Amino acid sequence: METFWLAVTNLGRDEVFIVGLALYTWLVRPVGGRNLGVAFALSYLLNAALKYGLNLPRPFTNDPAAASEAARATAGGPGLPSGHAQMSATLWWGVAAQLRRPWVTWAAAALVALIAGSRLVLNVHYPSDVIVGLTLGALFALLAARVQFPQGGASRWAPPLGALVVAALLPAGAPREFAAGLGMAAGFWFVQPRFTPPATALGRVIVAVAGLAVVFAVYFALGALPDGIKEVGLVRALRYALLVLVAAEGVPLLLRRWLPVGVARSGTSPERVTA
Repeated sequence: METFWLAVTNLGRDEVFIVGLALYTWLVRPVGGRNLGVAFALSYLLNAALKYGLNLPRPFTNDPAAASEAARATAGGPGLPSGHAQMSATLWWGVAAQLRRPWVTWAAAALVALIAGSRLVLNVHYPSDVIVGLTLGALFALLAARVQFPQGGASRWAPPLGALVVAALLPAGAPREFAAGLGMAAGFWFVQPRFTPPATALGRVIVAVAGLAVVFAVYFALGALPDGIKEVGLVRALRYALLVLVAAEGVPLLLRRWLPVGVARSGTSPERVTA
């Protein structure tokens, strides 16, 4: 069964989160996606701070035989809290909390439970790691559903610039998660979705396929930068901020025929926006 559980646990990878956030923003709730992205970035930063601040071991830390080599490859950094559990809960429970539809809630609950359970089955986390991760993820999911983060004016520029300044001050050798989280926070806070999701099934397919092609082209292009450059804290933060900017504002600009400027649905109710 390990092959099955490895496939499940890989649903907690960064690439899956990118796809989920992008499709939700383009096809369902643009402003809600932006709020969810800010909450996701904050959750990511807290997870990294607790992980490296507490520096608690994983089940295989003293006994590598406790988990297979393939399972250990999915586990980066210290143990508590579980990043897979926390970030999956933040994203999928955040979507469910915004939409408030029973079938979405049940699907999100099942998916997160499977991902969290895979960390225990693969023996790469203790139960306490997973429980804390799920608890924190639930709190940030509620934040994504209940809070409308400010947009426009000075509030649009100050937090992103502050996040990038902090990224520039990160010491050499700091865990990559800090710069990545700061970049995501800067990007999601800065963007202002001003488009309406596609009205037709064909439009949704075109936006999903073409949009993801653009996003991942940028993602892999930025990842191909020389290690000596892309590992610098500020550069890593700018990479993630740029990826968010391309997804939330660049793709709608390129695909404006299917993502017209108009009413961008927020996390709780429709919100009229102007160009």
